[in-house]
Amino acid sequence: MDEKLHSFMNGSDSYFYSSGSAIPVQGLFLSGSFNPFHMGHQGLLDAAIEVSDRSGCLELSIENVDKPVLDMSTVVDRLAGIPEQVPVLLTRAPTFLEKAELFPEKWFAMGYDTAMRLLDSRYHTDVPAMLERFFALESRFIVAGRLHQGVYHCLDRLPIDSRYRPLFIPISEALFRQDISSTELRSPFGYD
Repeated sequence: MDEKLHSFMNGSDSYFYSSGSAIPVQGLFLSGSFNPFHMGHQGLLDAAIEVSDRSGCLELSIENVDKPVLDMSTVVDRLAGIPEQVPVLLTRAPTFLEKAELFPEKWFAMGYDTAMRLLDSRYHTDVPAMLERFFALESRFIVAGRLHQGVYHCLDRLPIDSRYRPLFIPISEALFRQDISSTELRSPFGYD
């Protein structure tokens, strides 16, 4: 694993998959920074697997729209915080469109806050064109509700044009709700 991880980090490979086997054809990715990995991540992944009936893994991009590129030491630390039995995919794909282009027909699990950013024109200049591309790539988004500004919001609160609603699949609050975030977990320790 170390040699393959080094190969990926040095730019030789476009992605690194920790499980050693091939990425499942019916794959589902939960993308995040996992700083730290916590029960909310595991619960969201488990719920999305149940809703989608797909094989799930975590996806950690070493490049991010809002953050600096991760170095080897940071990646090793993040991987060390994830249980060994949870497969992890490392990429250099900071946006969901780049992830979908790299892995057509794969689905993505996310919380309400991430779905809001996906639909935000500050991150994507032409949101309708991006959503059309997701249709062409057969991508789907499994979305869990989340506390946002102190109020629980779920998929039906997002302003999604009816044409693009089929791209989004809700996770019911009864199946999954975890009011926890990595930012909150880091803040008592002075990391944020």
